[in-house]
Amino acid sequence: MTEPVSANVAGPVASAAALRDKVGAALLVSEWVTVDQASVDRFADTTGDHQWIHTDPERARRESPFGGPIAHGFLTLSLIPGLLEKTVALEQRMGVNYGLNRVRFTSPVPVGSNLRASFAVESVTDIDDAGVQVVWHVTLELQGSERPACVAEFITRHYF
Repeated sequence: MTEPVSANVAGPVASAAALRDKVGAALLVSEWVTVDQASVDRFADTTGDHQWIHTDPERARRESPFGGPIAHGFLTLSLIPGLLEKTVALEQRMGVNYGLNRVRFTSPVPVGSNLRASFAVESVTDIDDAGVQVVWHVTLELQGSERPACVAEFITRHYF
């Protein structure tokens, strides 16, 4: 990924109570990031998914319905944890990704596109060992498109 185009970072969150205060609050919006061909190629090498619509720009321009190469859906999805970390300053002892409830890839991401994430805290639930589980509604916005690239319900656990 190339460097972000802009920033909108939330203030520090240093407790479970501060996370609970975000339920129903304004969206937390990340910086824009550009999905470039080098990132798509590295993702293909890492996952073994070398489908030509991702990794062969010339063929993708000639033969794909998208007019050029597109990012892997799972590459798009994998941006969420890093964008969350850059958007919400969690001052915690430890945090972990716990999983996903729902994911939809609602629009292809052409290589060279800018993406940003908006995060809405849906719920914060106490868990064992003095931690909390957070369900985030995440929308990955594709700059210049009315449709998002991805919509997901992302679950994290945090220990303060």
